[in-house]
Amino acid sequence: VQLQASGGGLVQAGGSLRLSCATSGFSLDPYAVGWFRQAPGKEREGVSCVTSSGGSTYYASSVKGRFTISRDSAKNTVYLQMNSLKPEDTAVYYCAAWRLPYYSGTYPLCQSAEYDYWGQGTQVTVSS
Repeated sequence: VQLQASGGGLVQAGGSLRLSCATSGFSLDPYAVGWFRQAPGKEREGVSCVTSSGGSTYYASSVKGRFTISRDSAKNTVYLQMNSLKPEDTAVYYCAAWRLPYYSGTYPLCQSAEYDYWGQGTQVTVSS
């Protein structure tokens, strides 16, 4: 199981980026997919996660209203649209997958310890 994260880059504050998480050789359909980020000297945090059905999502409070997670089953890809970017969004962003065909909603969706497969990370740098 291999995930490829892409779409990072350098952008000015207030700008936008769209990250993509793609796979090859297997279907993402039964997997919850999450975006996590880690800034230098900080712990990894869950940014946004989506269930296999796309019916439930999670956003960290720091990105709510600015970021949108979505999935395209036909393209086997999960996206993270990031708008109104701030310098504090600067980090390496990772996508990860958790085999979770059904989500009951009774436990957290976006805890990194639950995710089994990880991509290589893509750097997002927001200048002020």
